[in-house]
Amino acid sequence: MCRNIKALFNFDPPATEEEIRGASLQFVRKISGFPKPSKANEAAFSAAVERVSAVTKDLLRSLATNAEPRNRQVEAARARARAAERFGSS
Repeated sequence: MCRNIKALFNFDPPATEEEIRGASLQFVRKISGFPKPSKANEAAFSAAVERVSAVTKDLLRSLATNAEPRNRQVEAARARARAAERFGSS
């Protein structure tokens, strides 16, 4: 089950279809409580992921900012540093 959903807005390069679908899948898993749906719920689950993906794409296209785009590698390094500080390095 997902623990967090990462921000997708204002990155260079922009979020990919795969990243948007992954975040949508995490969101639907989280709100449904199912890491994987049963056969009975599979169609509804898949439809929800597709609808959330479409809405997410629309949202990302419509948002505006004056801030410089964030760099994925820099943000990933910051996240690793926060995790190391929080949980200690192994």
